[in-house]
Amino acid sequence: MARLLVVVPSETDPPARLGEWLRAAGLELDERHVRLGEQLPGTLDGFDGLVVLGGPQSSTDDEVTSPELVGVRALLRQAVDADLPTLAVCLGAQLLAQVGGGRTRVGAEGPEVGATLVAKRDAADADPLFGPLPLSPDVIQWHHDEISELPPGATLLASNPHYAHQAYRVGSAVYGVQFHIETTPQMVRGWAEKDPVGVAASPLDLETICVRAADVHDDLAEIWQPFAGRFAGLVHARTGAPA
Repeated sequence: MARLLVVVPSETDPPARLGEWLRAAGLELDERHVRLGEQLPGTLDGFDGLVVLGGPQSSTDDEVTSPELVGVRALLRQAVDADLPTLAVCLGAQLLAQVGGGRTRVGAEGPEVGATLVAKRDAADADPLFGPLPLSPDVIQWHHDEISELPPGATLLASNPHYAHQAYRVGSAVYGVQFHIETTPQMVRGWAEKDPVGVAASPLDLETICVRAADVHDDLAEIWQPFAGRFAGLVHARTGAPA
């Protein structure tokens, strides 16, 4: 069975539904919850793919502020070098941009939170993961930092008016998505209740943000579960075995 390393930088953003979809697609998940003290492997040897999730840490944190991110960055660097099938989500996508030679910063337009849409770019039509998506898929946003510059040579796959760099690919198999696809309504409510600054940046109140997010979760599953299956296909292909 193909093995996927899943790095969880914060218990506020577990794999949740994404983990369920990837297991259903035949992957064995090895979850490492770094804030619970679980150690990250030093290398990606023995793994056929990598997922890095989000968290409240800032991508601009140094190793003193967020020492747990040092190992995460190192694994992402290895994944880029090996073109290992990788899906980096929100904070993960920001760290991926950094290690690939791009830049992040505190978001110039402020936090982006709640249910929204992103728009595929032309390059997405030829991409094996993004090609089958609808033109403007539903997503959940919850971030304060932005990817201000993509890594050199990266392919931009999705944007929106708030922040341009919503999804991108490095090489042929390493993907970063600024948005969330793994969430449950309960996770989004937890984020909202712990992030008054993010909520205040929205034109909506906390309850409306949560209700609108809950309302799109069926659509999220319809769109993003097949996406997770296509990503699992890349991981299976790494082993040389059929999915």
